[in-house]
Amino acid sequence: MGKSTLINSFLGQKVLIVSPKPQTTRDRIQAILTTEKGQIIFLDTPGMHKARNKLGDYMVSSATSSLKDVDLILFVVDASVSPGPGDAHIAGILSKIKTPVFLVANKIDLSRDGFAEKQLPFYREIFNFKEFFTVSALTGENLDQLLHGIMASMPPGPCYFPPEMVTDRPDKFLAGEIIREKIITCTREEIPHSIAVLINRMEPRDDGLLVIEAVVFVEKKSQKGIIIGKDGAMLKKIGTMARVELEKYFGKRLFLDIWVKVKKDWRQKESVLRQLGYFN
Repeated sequence: MGKSTLINSFLGQKVLIVSPKPQTTRDRIQAILTTEKGQIIFLDTPGMHKARNKLGDYMVSSATSSLKDVDLILFVVDASVSPGPGDAHIAGILSKIKTPVFLVANKIDLSRDGFAEKQLPFYREIFNFKEFFTVSALTGENLDQLLHGIMASMPPGPCYFPPEMVTDRPDKFLAGEIIREKIITCTREEIPHSIAVLINRMEPRDDGLLVIEAVVFVEKKSQKGIIIGKDGAMLKKIGTMARVELEKYFGKRLFLDIWVKVKKDWRQKESVLRQLGYFN
């Protein structure tokens, strides 16, 4: 759907990781946009889906609980594909709350065959949206109109964060997310949902070099082999891609050390999930 790309586009910089794989977002992350007109706090949450393990339970709970804490909900759909039963399921959840909802049809750059005529009637039938927008988070098309609509729907209030702040998450979390994104980008279909990244150490050396030590957890020995690759080639590729982006983000030279460990069925073990920052 591109909801993380959408928020990154609003902020003008990358704060949230992006991937074509579904259920990439695992945590509730606040992204902060401050303009002359006001401050908007976007909550990027896991997507609604059928949970199959304890991690899935956490993700669904995080998404549904967030619905009660916001002033406006953006129901982001993919304009380039036909709607399905999952959309109706989410609409059913939204019908139980009173928060206004915008329908945001993203990826309009991939669909020029008339979203309003072909797909909009379906969405209007399943939910009473306050407004609807067709946008492209990738090209920026119509984002100004959407942002204006969002700002107009915000109640008056104070700025909760300093204007230079763009997220509530610490640097360790962001570093782990960037590493996870690169693994998702580089590896096979079986890998993305089976990995977790824990930052064990993150501190500057006396020479100014930032040192990051990360552990990647997988569920199977075969998955460890895929991430490491022949003669370590895949892990080297992942590490190089992550280091380049981390150096750009932190604005300094960086030494990145990544280890891969097997923790069988970690997504079902609450103790491991707590170690990784879930359920806390």
